[in-house]
Amino acid sequence: MSYYNFEDKDPAAADEHFMRLALNEARLAFEKDEIPIGAIVVCQGKIIGRGHNLTEQLNDVTAHAEMQAFTAAAQTLGGKYLKDCTLYVTIEPCIMCAGASYWTQISRIVYGAREEKRGFTRINQNLLHPKTLLKGGILSEECGALMSTFFKNKRREI
Repeated sequence: MSYYNFEDKDPAAADEHFMRLALNEARLAFEKDEIPIGAIVVCQGKIIGRGHNLTEQLNDVTAHAEMQAFTAAAQTLGGKYLKDCTLYVTIEPCIMCAGASYWTQISRIVYGAREEKRGFTRINQNLLHPKTLLKGGILSEECGALMSTFFKNKRREI
């Protein structure tokens, strides 16, 4: 587990720090030829769950980064609710992942780049639990660039 103790003292710096760690997860997905999205769940300054897209490797359309991170965090905590936790994800969650976050009752979601085509805010921001806070745009250029590079490479393969 990673521990970073300045979450309360400097929330903006903490958000950037943890988003960089989510970007590391996204790079792992990129290396596996998966859509490069990474996610981590943080509780009281500790990383309690992490994940990256594994949809191709697992042949499972639900194996999104957020879902992997939620499962790992719930196992770490020994329960399904992620109250007092923050999800950091490099790309805005899709509808499925936003819906799953509702059921976890996660306190905050912080994402990097917007997902213009399939992001949940395009459809309906009310998919989140009423107590969940949402913050976007953290390291958005870096997060978006990794996705752009991935899809440019895919178009070259065709």
